[in-house]
Amino acid sequence: MTPPTSDYTARHLSVLEGLEAVRKRPGMYIGSTDSRGLMHCLWEIIDNSVDEALAGHGQSITVILHADGSVEIHDDGRGIPVDIEPKTGLTGVEVVFTKLHAGGKFGGGSYTASGGLHGVGASVVNALSSRLDVFVDRGGKTYAMSFRRGEPGIFDDGRTPSPTSSFEPFLDGSRLEIAGTTKRGVTGTRIRYWADRQIFTPDAAFSYEELQTRARQTSFLVPGLRIVLRDERKLPGTPGESGPVEEVFQHDGGISEYAEFLALDAAVTDVWRFQGSGRFKESVPVLDERGHSRMAEVERDCDVDIALRWGIGYETTVRSYVNIIATPKGGTHQSGFEQALLKTFRKVIEANARKLKAGSDKIEKDDVFAGLTAVLTVRLAEPQFEGQTKEILGTSAVKAIVARVVEKELQARLSSSARNDKAQSALLLEKVVAEMKSRISARVHKETQRRKNALETSTMPAKLADCRIDDPERSELFIVEGDSALGTAKNARSSDYQALLPIRGKILNVQKASVGDMLSNAECAALIQVIGAGSGRSFQLDARRYGKVILMTDADVDGAHIRTLLLTLFFRYMRPLVEAGRVYAAVPPLHRVEVINGGSKANEMMYTYSEAELTRLLSILEKKGRRHKSPIQRYKGLGEMDADQLAETTMDPRHRTLRRVRIQEAESAERVFNLLMGSDVAPRKDFIVAGAASLDRDRIDA
Repeated sequence: MTPPTSDYTARHLSVLEGLEAVRKRPGMYIGSTDSRGLMHCLWEIIDNSVDEALAGHGQSITVILHADGSVEIHDDGRGIPVDIEPKTGLTGVEVVFTKLHAGGKFGGGSYTASGGLHGVGASVVNALSSRLDVFVDRGGKTYAMSFRRGEPGIFDDGRTPSPTSSFEPFLDGSRLEIAGTTKRGVTGTRIRYWADRQIFTPDAAFSYEELQTRARQTSFLVPGLRIVLRDERKLPGTPGESGPVEEVFQHDGGISEYAEFLALDAAVTDVWRFQGSGRFKESVPVLDERGHSRMAEVERDCDVDIALRWGIGYETTVRSYVNIIATPKGGTHQSGFEQALLKTFRKVIEANARKLKAGSDKIEKDDVFAGLTAVLTVRLAEPQFEGQTKEILGTSAVKAIVARVVEKELQARLSSSARNDKAQSALLLEKVVAEMKSRISARVHKETQRRKNALETSTMPAKLADCRIDDPERSELFIVEGDSALGTAKNARSSDYQALLPIRGKILNVQKASVGDMLSNAECAALIQVIGAGSGRSFQLDARRYGKVILMTDADVDGAHIRTLLLTLFFRYMRPLVEAGRVYAAVPPLHRVEVINGGSKANEMMYTYSEAELTRLLSILEKKGRRHKSPIQRYKGLGEMDADQLAETTMDPRHRTLRRVRIQEAESAERVFNLLMGSDVAPRKDFIVAGAASLDRDRIDA
């Protein structure tokens, strides 16, 4: 809160009265006072600039994160009005930054569809800033105004602006200073503010990654808009840690291009574009000439634009937007979309049940949404959101409009006689029916599956060497490469809690294969059956039979390839197991050095796990004057070790090293898997060519 001082004057009591409420209860307006709330304030200002571009009045937005903790936003829109607003007698700039529920989006015709609709964005940011400076270019002049915690006045700055500079509030009347001149036709707004650390938590910080995501997203949604991000903070762990970094985002395509960007699996259909509109009436409160509120019925237009495509995977990505503002928790537009998709697919599949061999079972939402990537946008004037954070659309009439557009367009697409549409529709319907059958099969399997102990008959694959205990937290499953390694591992393991499953050669590359191919592959099916928790959407982490799944492959190129194929299977179809940190890679030694001891003392065996480690060991031995047998044994396969060596180095928990496989960022991991194991060859070729120069050919098998 602003401390009581003599400059808290009666003249600005009415101005600060509303803003003081914001400072007392900031969570009501920005959700929280941590980094999330800090970012929300930034979105409020950026969204105002985006609305200008969306209305056709700007083509460029620049966001600068300054080293002093402030943030600056430039746009080339029309600029905030600088003339006097008749009701308040204040300039448009002061009204926008000091009055709650004031702005150009309240029925004035300035914006037919905008994101900032509560009229509290700029004023809330101002209230929660220790300092805010605004510069407006209009009519050949640059106008300037500054605020301290919502109160207008003048800062006495030195060389650089600072929120700690001495401040003199306006007492008799506010002044919108003329700070300079501009070229004719140049318009825009520049805002720089310092978030108030009396309000926000000490660890609250602007996230450059979130800014990147939001800028990229907006550049897709507003084709042709140029967004520049610049980070001058030099924070460790950020792209700009070694110096200022600048990125430019501009996409001339629309949401079709966005859907292609979001989709990472191989395509079943092309990107389909559904567009339409509808009208609805709603009652809204309006003020009459005497200032009394009354209800009036107005007619609204709602434009719907959807891009969607299906891929071979089962992950679902749906991004929904209202007037370019993301609604991560959905709302009426997303409900209408989901309802129409399910209804239309049910109708089409029921009409073709015999041809599709669908039986009498009904498809569910998850069957339709498996592998779907969709971008859903609606545009309408004055949408009703649930809360200032605008995460859920509440305008009820939008649901029926979206549903009508989707039903009409999807029905036409699925029944189209065009050769390409017909082929894609057939593949899509087969995929949906296959998902339904897989879901029903998984449910039946889950209901009948029981963990077998050592005294019962086991329905597990014959090649599984199971353990004795039935406690999932204590048991371990080793997936070993080939029968030769299995023989050694059987003698090296502790059969009480360590189970072994051999796989033959290289399993199916599930990044390219369909769900049906994966389930019909013997090695993949055996893995899923042994782990016992299902696959895909039906995977249940609590149902797993083992606490750790350990990949134990040879230390050569083929072993690395097999490990990558296995990880691809886990990543695509048993991802919760990876996310929970239950998947590990064993780290077998690469070398065995037999150090010669004098006299009758037995020679000492030392193991190293890399070429660098071997070099260091040999250097130490040489300095100590100790000799070793030559040649040094290089392990390329687990079968080259005897049981004691394998147990000591790789399987015994007291001595072994395991590398835990984690997913820190699912989307980044998805892109890497798609690059290395996907069906698109060109990016993988570029990756190999780019890295060829740095490859040490002597270490290919290391």
